Amino acid sequence: MTKIKLCGLSRLCDIEAANRLNPNYIGFIFAPKSRRYIAPEKAAELKKYLHPDIQAVGVFVNEEPETVAALLESGVIDVAQLHGKEDEAYIKKLRSLTDKQIFQAFRIDTAEDIAAAENSSADDVLLDSGEGGTGTAFDWSLIQQIKRPYFLAGGLGVENVGDAVRMLQPYGVDVSSGIETDGKKDERKMKAFVDEVRRTLRKDETE
Repeated sequence: MTKIKLCGLSRLCDIEAANRLNPNYIGFIFAPKSRRYIAPEKAAELKKYLHPDIQAVGVFVNEEPETVAALLESGVIDVAQLHGKEDEAYIKKLRSLTDKQIFQAFRIDTAEDIAAAENSSADDVLLDSGEGGTGTAFDWSLIQQIKRPYFLAGGLGVENVGDAVRMLQPYGVDVSSGIETDGKKDERKMKAFVDEVRRTLRKDETE
């Protein structure tokens, strides 16, 4: 069953919409250069309103592992997603500070990128295009033979996520810009995305 992650939430109304839609994960962006950046204090306040069945993922870019671990251990987030140039030594250091889940994102351009994702010691990997949040998809044919479960990200929206789920059967799908209007999360698009994933999964089960 493909899991759903709605990323880049930053307002109480975004959290309330997520609670109604019940995805598996939501994402807070802690990368200061991102237009979806949210301060940890604001994320902590929003987390109080998030339904306990939904896990909060914190997205980081080359952040100090101590900072990441502190947010995990304090319960502001449930999962850390590494979206920069963090390496295996970084993951080892982070694991010495916390036993919480770690996701690692990989930009997919070549077969070598697939090998790097397969060899990551992170609990789960996320395959993306560009630096993340670009709203563009990569060549899905590159990942047809990947040997480990993954989250698919990059350019997903209601118009193509059904095809992605049918074709690739990813462990999860991750969306941010595809559920926005004028740079803000749009509950209608959030609902349409979630509904399309679930409709596709139900259809596949009956075929």
